[in-house]
Amino acid sequence: MFQAFLIKYGEIGVKGKNRYVFEDALVARMKQVLSGVDGTFRITKEQGRIYVEAEGAFDYEETISALQRVFGIVGICPVVLAEDQGFEALSEDVLAYMHRMYEGVTDTFKVHTRRANKRYPMDSMEVNAELGGRILEEFPGLTVDVHKPGILLHIELRSQICIYSEVIPGPGGMPLGTNGRSILLLSGGIDSPVAGYMVAKRGVYIDAVYFHAPPYTSERAKEKVVELAKKVARYTGDIRLHVINFTDIQMYIYDQCPKDELTIIMRRYMMRIAQQIAEDTGCLALITGESIGQVASQTVPSLAATNDVCRLPVFRPLIAFDKEDIVTIAKKIDTYETSILPYEDCCTTFVAKHPVTKPQVERIRWSEKALAGKIDEMVKEALETKEVIQV
Repeated sequence: MFQAFLIKYGEIGVKGKNRYVFEDALVARMKQVLSGVDGTFRITKEQGRIYVEAEGAFDYEETISALQRVFGIVGICPVVLAEDQGFEALSEDVLAYMHRMYEGVTDTFKVHTRRANKRYPMDSMEVNAELGGRILEEFPGLTVDVHKPGILLHIELRSQICIYSEVIPGPGGMPLGTNGRSILLLSGGIDSPVAGYMVAKRGVYIDAVYFHAPPYTSERAKEKVVELAKKVARYTGDIRLHVINFTDIQMYIYDQCPKDELTIIMRRYMMRIAQQIAEDTGCLALITGESIGQVASQTVPSLAATNDVCRLPVFRPLIAFDKEDIVTIAKKIDTYETSILPYEDCCTTFVAKHPVTKPQVERIRWSEKALAGKIDEMVKEALETKEVIQV
């Protein structure tokens, strides 16, 4: 029945004179995701509306699924598009639509007309009343409810007429690429993929860095992170995944530093390395999946100690989330089942039995003096030998 979709956006509509920049970014991302769908599509913009029209046969469900991964879309409306051939033709199109969608249904309804074409001879209220009356005559199971209708029938009178009643939710947010690029510290856990998804939802392109520690972490752990990156990339577009061999750095910290400070000091060096990659690749911020108090390295004093080494902003979108809140999103974006696979990463392999939860920045700096010189060479080598995987 449907060969076209009306795409609704939210925040973009209040952007003023530069709204076209956001619209163009949204259209570009839609074209990208639809290029992998069975079918040929034409995307057009008209008076604050974006339409996707299929040219010939296409996979309806796959098209909806693809559009639901486009940040910036708040609603996907399967529509019937008709030429303006007068009110009687419109009435016939509306009744045909209702028969296809609601034959035999018992419910309440309301007609809502938007008259963007001011030359249309009837105003919105007249169209609502006349179409509502004809629907009542044709469908005995339907009654009018103008406050909380079960069926809200939309009629948009533009250069062509648009008829729809279903609004499929989109992910919301802002179109990708409208807020620069940042780098995600990606592990094999539940939190960091969700953090990347949430920041990307605000229009930020995502790259990622993963800290690998063979032989203490297996190749399966690395494969798990690549798989998580693939799942996140379905929403964020291509991701450059930087794989850092962290083994020598971790072992040197383990040998030279107090055991209760290992996690904080290792975390500080991860942030230093991620920051260097970010600056080398044009990323403007770091992203982590940290949440206050979830583990010892995520208490407020621990986060302050970690931030001490950062020149770039650090985005922590999960900072006030409960674990169940994070799990809910992980299941929604299909990363949860992969995240709980039993392949540990370097963060869990070298955890101290009794990690400090209230580290003092000055003391951490003093402990790091034992690493001076040699660890800088290790960091340089880790950066020079990193593996970059295009996901």
